Amino acid sequence: MYRARVLHLSATALVAAVLLAGCGTSGAHHEAADKPAAISAKSDSPYRGTAVDSGFAKPDLVLTDTTGKPYDLRQQTAGKTTLVFFGYTNCPDVCPTTMGDISTALAGQPQSVRDSVEVVFVTTDPERDTPESLGKWLKSFGPNFTGLSGDLAKVKKAALSVGISVEDPKKHHDGTVTSDHGTQVIAFTPGDNTGRVVYTHGTTVDDFAHDLPLLVKNA
Repeated sequence: MYRARVLHLSATALVAAVLLAGCGTSGAHHEAADKPAAISAKSDSPYRGTAVDSGFAKPDLVLTDTTGKPYDLRQQTAGKTTLVFFGYTNCPDVCPTTMGDISTALAGQPQSVRDSVEVVFVTTDPERDTPESLGKWLKSFGPNFTGLSGDLAKVKKAALSVGISVEDPKKHHDGTVTSDHGTQVIAFTPGDNTGRVVYTHGTTVDDFAHDLPLLVKNA
C-alpha cells in the first residue's frame, strides 16, 4: 500500500530540490532575490502528493490566454479542481513530461472527473511563448489544458506566493535560452479554491491518477 508522504519542509528547501532538476539547467543555480512562501506538510493525508497544512491562496493573476483574451485565474477556475504549473514550451525535459503525465492520468478518468479538472500552464518565458505558440504546444495534451502568458514580474510574484521560484530566462553563448523554475504542480481544490496538494518532480502517472478523483471530491 502506498504510504502518504510525511514531510516537514520549508518551501525554500523544496524548491531547491526540484529546481536543480529543472528545465534546461546546465550550470549553477542562483537563488532568486525573493523567498518563496513557506509550507508545512500534512502528516495524515489520502493523497500521494504532498498535502499542505494551511494551503495556498489561489494567485490573484490576470494574464493572456492562448486565444489572446484576458484570463483571470481566480475567476475562471472557480469551482474547478485546478492544477497550476509554471514552465516553458522550449523546456527539454520536465515541462513536457509533467504535462504528458497529467494528460495520461486524465485520459483514464471518468468523464465526470475530466469535466471537473482544469490544468493551467503559466509560461516563465513569455517573450518566446506567445499565446499562439503556447496554444499549439498545449493542444496535444488535450482540452483540459489552458496556457497563460504575460508580464514576467507578475508571473514571478504569483509563483512565489505558492512556494515556487522563477528566474528570468537566460540566453547562453550558443544562442539557447533556458528558464530556471520550480517544477512543482500545485493542486487547488474546488470547494475553497485553495492549493492543498503539491506534486514534485518524479510524481508518476499512477500518482496523479490516484489523486485526481480525490481532488475533485475536495477530500
